[in-house]
Amino acid sequence: MKRRVLLLLPFILLGLLVWPASHASADAPTSQYFSETGHTVTGAFLTFFRARGGLDIFGYPRTEAFQEGKLIVQYFQRAKMEWHPENPQPYKVQLALLGALLGHNTPGISPAEIPSPQDPYRRYYKETRHTISYAFLVYFDHNGGLDTFGYPISELVIENGLITQYFQRSRMEWHPELGGIVLLGLLGEEYLDRYRPAPGILEPKSPPSISLSVQASVKYPTTGRGGVQTLYVYVRDANNRPVAGTEVAFTLRFKGESMDYTCPPSDGAGFTLKRFPIKTTWRGSPVLVNVTVTYQGQTGTAQTRFTQR
Repeated sequence: MKRRVLLLLPFILLGLLVWPASHASADAPTSQYFSETGHTVTGAFLTFFRARGGLDIFGYPRTEAFQEGKLIVQYFQRAKMEWHPENPQPYKVQLALLGALLGHNTPGISPAEIPSPQDPYRRYYKETRHTISYAFLVYFDHNGGLDTFGYPISELVIENGLITQYFQRSRMEWHPELGGIVLLGLLGEEYLDRYRPAPGILEPKSPPSISLSVQASVKYPTTGRGGVQTLYVYVRDANNRPVAGTEVAFTLRFKGESMDYTCPPSDGAGFTLKRFPIKTTWRGSPVLVNVTVTYQGQTGTAQTRFTQR
């Protein structure tokens, strides 16, 4: 019993140092290619990935989304996503029970070991008769709880020199060498190593080709001799869906003179804008605005113009 208390002491001291999950940005791309593993996450899986903690929770994708049995699935280093169209929102994307499928279930604790419901450092789940404690409990609550990890299926164990705990969907590890933070084990990798998918599933892919459609316009088709003009740029793909995170640059051309500008990256609606000063020397003929958009190795262009009174 004394040994167990000593093992748990770091969790009491360091429980509040666990990092919470990051929040998804509304301006993030709708499709994301990960060069580290050569795979793309898109659609509902990308939405789930961004909303539930990204790389910290799932790791890099290890496959594309593909049909496995009756489900569309995608494997990550730490998890496996499944598409369940029969479920209501927001439960159409589910995480596979990799911890259970890999056989890490252990017998629950005895009634005498069940903590008090008022214990702030330990929580008991009657469904699996296991507890979550200290830093693992903080991490669990800050990163999606049951929806992300499922129920605990073991108590704290020492595995490969680390204090760990298994859940239905994941494995938590406490890393004192990294300052006492909690990380998730690579259960997705372990599952793929044990149950090899069809040949070619794990092979890296080239970045997806995206055909860019670019529209550009200005706020004032005709301007005065001073003030500020505004350029609006909209970027969509071949399926008329907005493309976020594009690089947008444009050049103003007037009687042999040119001026270069850049816009902020396009947002979740595929939109960006740039304000720039109007030069008095532009009077007399149209000012051409040549726009160039780049994204994942693809380029799109557009042109607009305005005149000065």
